[in-house]
Parts: sequence; structure tokens; C-alpha cells
Amino acid sequence: MCLFEGKNIIAVTARHLCPRPLWEQIPRIRNAGITRVILREKDLSADEYLALAEKVLCSCKECGVELTIHAFPDVAEKLHVERLHMPLPLLREDLVSCFPLLGTSVHSLEQLEKAEALKVGYVTFGHVFPTDCKKDLPPRGLSTLSEICSRTALPVYAIGGITKDNFAEVMHAGAFGACIMSSAMLL
Repeated sequence: MCLFEGKNIIAVTARHLCPRPLWEQIPRIRNAGITRVILREKDLSADEYLALAEKVLCSCKECGVELTIHAFPDVAEKLHVERLHMPLPLLREDLVSCFPLLGTSVHSLEQLEKAEALKVGYVTFGHVFPTDCKKDLPPRGLSTLSEICSRTALPVYAIGGITKDNFAEVMHAGAFGACIMSSAMLL
């Protein structure tokens, strides 16, 4: 079942889509060939997020999956996780020295320039294709993805509506890889 083996794919979590506890989904994600996960659960308090992150981290360690904490630098520090993904408005320059791998999400060239100035290690860009997560917003499309990729030396991960069927298109547009959410939660 290695659908994504050898591809630069990051699974982004959405526990409400998952038919099992999120930490039980990690082995399925790994069996599909995905070795990185961003724990993105935006609706949780810091304490709730920490409790979930502890369980997910244990599962990630058992499966050989790299965990990236999303938006909670204190949780990342407490759990000794060296990967952090921060929303651009919350990104602080001091975090760069604290985390060997720090990333952020961008949606425009202007935001890309801000991310570069903050010296992040990678960006996600989207949403590229229509997605249920952003039903009311039109996708930014492959041409905008291509423009973003051509303007930076940073690795760019496409996000939004990415499937095994359109993965080649985002790579052709210049992306370093892609993030998947729904399909990773339903493996």
C-alpha cells in the first residue's frame, strides 16, 4: 500500500476526518510511504494539544515518522520536537534559532517574501486545487504555484486538494513536494 513511497509528501492531520484515534492513524500513514506529519489540530487548547501530541509522538517514534508541531512552540519544546510549523502571522524571528526545521504557510508572493525574511526552512502554498476545507475560496491554481516556486530557493510544498492523481502536476509546477490532509486521514 505504499502509494506515496519516495515522494515528498507531508500528511497534515485533521482528527475529525479520521475514523480512528489519530495516533492509530500514524501506522497507516507510514504504510502508505509518508514519513512526515504536521499535527495541525487548530481547535484545541494548548493543554488538549499537548495531550494529543504526546500520543501522536509515541506513535510517530514507533513508526519512524517525523512529527512537526503546528502553532504550539511551547509544546514542541516540552516534547523535544525539533520541527515546528507556524502560521505566518504568529511567526517570530526568535523561533528560527530554537527549531532546526521551521516552516510556515503562504498564500501570496508578499507572504512568501515575509517568510523568507524570517528565514524559515520551507513553506507550504495553497490551496492549489478545490478542497472541502476551503469550499468558499477559489483555488490559487497551478500557475500561481509555479510563480511562487520560481521566486524562491525555499522548498515549497503544495497544499489543498492534492491527490495521487494530481501530484505529478504540482511537481511539474516546481513544487518540492505536497501536503495531503483528507486522503491521509482516510487511509
